[in-house]
Amino acid sequence: MISQADRAARFTALHEQDGMFLMPNPWDVGSAKILAGLGYKALATTSSGFAATEGLEDYQVTRDMKMAHIARLASATDLPLSADLENGFGDTPEDCAETIRLGANAGLVGGSIEDFTRNPDAPQYEIARAADRVRAAVEAAQALPFHFTLTARAENFFTGIPDLADTIARLQAYQDAGADVLYAPGLRSVDDVRTVVSSVDRPVNVLAIPGMFPFTLPDLEAAGVKRASLGPLLLNTAYSALAHAADEILNQRTFSYQSQPFATQEWASLMART
Repeated sequence: MISQADRAARFTALHEQDGMFLMPNPWDVGSAKILAGLGYKALATTSSGFAATEGLEDYQVTRDMKMAHIARLASATDLPLSADLENGFGDTPEDCAETIRLGANAGLVGGSIEDFTRNPDAPQYEIARAADRVRAAVEAAQALPFHFTLTARAENFFTGIPDLADTIARLQAYQDAGADVLYAPGLRSVDDVRTVVSSVDRPVNVLAIPGMFPFTLPDLEAAGVKRASLGPLLLNTAYSALAHAADEILNQRTFSYQSQPFATQEWASLMART
């Protein structure tokens, strides 16, 4: 296994190179190993995906559960690992800072802090307060003995407030607070993506889920996106295949699902490469 500092340097370099890189989201050790075997250069956790593996809804995972999950994924491969750290598992700047420290101790070289409050009556922190939370996370990251890539998320389009101007104002405030990467999940058009990219001077991450948004990966790269993550896409694909196969076996007594590519020996071979 390579050192955490080396992984951090590799992750930083991915954000500095030309073009866009893909950062898929494994949900367990096996999926992490498969993705590494396929040749991806970095991985990130998925909040909703991990929750699903525990039979929970998104945001029902505790910080202790998340840190144990991170430690397992970080030890599974040599790839840099970032994490969806939700709202820092608390409302205060100190909560965000502590979550960054705990994440780094668990093996992370990057992570995101979002401005979602989990309060349906006020789903996003007021901008100044949200920026203070990002600033505390940045300060905790900068105190580490390696470069921790801190991503700040504006959750407008995920919280039912699809206000692009407010999204950009938030991202600019988080940029000023020191965030390394900016992220507004749920953007609805390539034009919106271009507007966000042109309004900030940090690398931008975009959530790429086909069918939900009308753009392709080449569209995102052409728009100036630096990093595309997949969120729960792969977990949903795997669980959908599981449900389809199990339903067919139970109700049709057939195995036609086996005509799908990647037989057992193929994905097992990918896991063995790590």
